[in-house]
Amino acid sequence: MITRLSWGWKGIGAALAGLVLALPVLVIVAGSSGEVLARSPGNDSAATPSYESVRAAHQPSGVVLLDRHGEAIAEVRQDFDERRGRWVPLPEISPAMQRAVLLSEDHRFYEHDGVDWLAVARAGWEWVVGDGRRGASTISMQVASMLAPELQRPHGGRTLVHKFRQIRQAGRLEEHWTKQQILEAYLNLAAFRGELRGIDAVSRVMFAKHPHGLGEDEAAVAAALLRGPNAGEDLVWSRACALLQTAQSGNACELSRATVKRWLAATGAPAADRPALAPHFARMVLTTLPAGSGLSDVEPSEAGLNGEWQIATTLDAPLQRHVMQSIRRHLAGMGLTRLTDAAVVVLDNGTGDVLAYVGSSGELSAASEVDHARAPRQAGSTLKPFLYALALESRYLTAASLLKDAPLDVATAGGLYIPRNYDGQHAGWVSVRTALAASLNIPAVRTLMLIGPERFADRLRALGLPLLNEAEHYGYSLSLGSADVDLFSLTNAYRALARNGRWSTARMRRTDMPSGQAPAPVFDPLATWIVGDILSDRRARARTFGLESALSTRFWTAVKTGTSKDMRDNWTVGFSEQYTVGVWVGNSHGESMRDVSGVSGAAPIWHDVMSYLHAETPSRQPQVPSLLQYSRVEFSHGLEPARLEYFIPGTSLSRVEPVLEQEDVGVRILSPAAGTVFALDPDMPAEVQRLVMRASMPPAALHPLQWYVGSRLVAQGPVAKWAPLAGNHTVELRDANGRILDQLRIEVRGLPRARSPLNAGPGPKFAGQSSVPEAR
Repeated sequence: MITRLSWGWKGIGAALAGLVLALPVLVIVAGSSGEVLARSPGNDSAATPSYESVRAAHQPSGVVLLDRHGEAIAEVRQDFDERRGRWVPLPEISPAMQRAVLLSEDHRFYEHDGVDWLAVARAGWEWVVGDGRRGASTISMQVASMLAPELQRPHGGRTLVHKFRQIRQAGRLEEHWTKQQILEAYLNLAAFRGELRGIDAVSRVMFAKHPHGLGEDEAAVAAALLRGPNAGEDLVWSRACALLQTAQSGNACELSRATVKRWLAATGAPAADRPALAPHFARMVLTTLPAGSGLSDVEPSEAGLNGEWQIATTLDAPLQRHVMQSIRRHLAGMGLTRLTDAAVVVLDNGTGDVLAYVGSSGELSAASEVDHARAPRQAGSTLKPFLYALALESRYLTAASLLKDAPLDVATAGGLYIPRNYDGQHAGWVSVRTALAASLNIPAVRTLMLIGPERFADRLRALGLPLLNEAEHYGYSLSLGSADVDLFSLTNAYRALARNGRWSTARMRRTDMPSGQAPAPVFDPLATWIVGDILSDRRARARTFGLESALSTRFWTAVKTGTSKDMRDNWTVGFSEQYTVGVWVGNSHGESMRDVSGVSGAAPIWHDVMSYLHAETPSRQPQVPSLLQYSRVEFSHGLEPARLEYFIPGTSLSRVEPVLEQEDVGVRILSPAAGTVFALDPDMPAEVQRLVMRASMPPAALHPLQWYVGSRLVAQGPVAKWAPLAGNHTVELRDANGRILDQLRIEVRGLPRARSPLNAGPGPKFAGQSSVPEAR
C-alpha cells in the first residue's frame, strides 16, 4: 500500500491556498462520489464506455497467424502508426510494475474517487509560488482522456473547460469501473516511448520480457517514461532512480546509466517471444485478404482473447519445424557447393491446404527475408511432365513411342538452337517413358516441335504458372524450362497431375473453401495417370539416376527433378497419394552451384519430407482408370526390354520399330540459318575471313555435295568454307547432278574501314548463328 503523505503546518497552508485556487473545480465536483453540485461550464453528455467494450475494441498493431491446431506461427505488423501488443489483464502484470506506476503517477489512486484534491491543492500552490512543474491528473482522469478524444490535451495546453470536463468524466468512470479495471486500462493504453503503446509492447520490445516478468529496475524505467515518453536518457535515469529510492525507503540507486541507455535504444527491436515459424507464409496469407482490407476487416470470429486479431491457417506447425530442420541439416553438409538457400512447399492433394511453407534457409541465407518460394526462377526439366501429358492427350505420342536422342540443330529466326543433354551424351532411340523418366533433353525438344510452343505455353498458364512472355520469346527452349516460374505455383501445378489433371488454387486460410474454387480440368485424366506412372518408374529413370537414389521411396511416389541453366537452380517436385512436395535449392546471389546434381541438391530434402509425411501413412498408386488400355509391347532391335504398357484408347500397339526421319532420307543445310545477317570484321583482313557452311550427312549416292553462292560454285562436301562478300546472297546445296537439295538467303554486311594486321580478330561478326565463321 502506498504510504500517506505526512502534512505539517506548511503543507496545510499550501493545501488551503491550493483549495482556494481550486474553488472553481470544487463548485462543479465535490464529495467522494463526484456528484455534480453546480452547473457544468459546458455541455458534456458523452456516455462512459464500459470496460468490456474498451477491452474488446483494443487492437494490436499486428495480426497473429495460427496453424491448423491453434498454435501461433507468426505475428505480422499491420498498423505502422503505433506499436501495440495484446491487452494484458492486470493479474498478468508484475506487482513491481503496478507499484512503480502508482508511485509515479497517482500514489493515492486507491483512496480517491477519480480526483485527488490534495494533489490539486498542491499543484495550485506550486502554481502560485511559480514552481508548477506537475499537474494533478489522476490515473482515472488520464484514462478518461484516453477514452474520449475531445478530452485529450489540445495543442497549447488544456483550458479550465477541458479540465472541468476531464474531472467530470473521471467521476463517471469511477462509478462504472472498478479500480483494478481502470489501472489495467491505463497500463494497456498509455504511451511509453516513441511508437510503443501499452505494457505488452514496452515489456516485450524494450525489456525482452513478458509483463509478468518485469523487475523493479525495469518497472521504474517504464514508469518514468509515463511522465515523459520522449525524455532524454539522463532524465529517465534520474526519475527511475528517484522511484527506486522512494520504493526502497531511501536505499542507494543501483540502476546504471548504461542499462537505461541500452533499454532505450531497443525501442525498435523485435518483440520478445514473437512467433516466427512461418514469416514468409504469413506475409503471403495477408496478401490474399481482399484489397484494401486491414485488421478491422478480419472476421470477428477470428479475434482472439485479449484483443489479439488471429487468422487460422492451414499450416501444420510440427511439419513446418521438420522441414526447417531438414533444410538446415542438408545445407550444413553441402560444403563449398555454393548451395546456401532452399525453399519447400507441401500441399494436401485433396483440399489444396498449404501444410508447410519455408521461404528461405534462415540464418544460412544471405537474403533470409526474401521469399524464395515465390521468387521466379528457371524451371529446368520440371516442365517436361506437362509437355508429355499434352502430347499423350493429343495422341501425338504414346508411352511406347520412340524418340531419337541424337544431336539436333533447330533453325529459328534467331539462329540455330542446339539443345544438349545434361551429361552431354546421346542415347539413340528411346521410348517416351524412358525419355521423361530419365529427363533426356533432346527428345523433349522434338516433342515440343510436334506440339508447338504456343499451345504448350497456353497449357502452362492454365496450370497457374506465371509465364511473363509470349511463347515465341521462349521458342523450343520452353521444353527444357527456360521460362521463369516460382516454387509455390509449380508445386500446385504438380498437384493437378496428382488430381487427374484437375487444377485449383491452394488454400491458406481455414475459413476459405477447400480447394479454393471448383477444380478446372486442364489435362485428360488418362494422360496424367500415364505421366504419374512414368514418374514413379525407377527402372525407366535408372539410365540417368540409377536404381537407388533420393528419388526412390519405400512407398509410391511420382517425382521429377530439374536444373536451370548454368546450375543456378535445382528443383525436385513430386507427389504421393495424399501430398505434393516441391523443393528448390540454390543461392540468393544467382551464382552457379558446384557439383550439385538433381539427386544431390533438392532431392534429399524432398525424400526426407516425403518420408516424414508417410511415416505412418501408406501411399498407393492411384487405381488404373477403367478406360485406359494396356498391352505387352516389344521393341525391335532390342532397343528396350519388352514390357506391359498403358495406352489412351485408340493408340495401343504391340510392337515398336524406329522409322527413318526426314534428316535420314533428305539433305538440308544445317548452317547458316535462313535470314542470318553477317558482318565482316573490320579489324581483320577480308581475305582471311571465312564463313563455315554445314549440311546433314547425305547417302553415298548423293556424293559429292556442292555449295553454290548465287551461280558460282564455292565449295564441295558436307562442311565448306566460303570467303564472304558484302551483299545479299542465295546459298544453294546441290548434288553431283546439279539438283538443288536445299537453299536459303543470307546477308553479308561490309564495313568500309581501314584494317590493320595488328588488330586481326577471329572472323566476321554475325547475329543469331551458332556456327562461328573461322579464319583460315
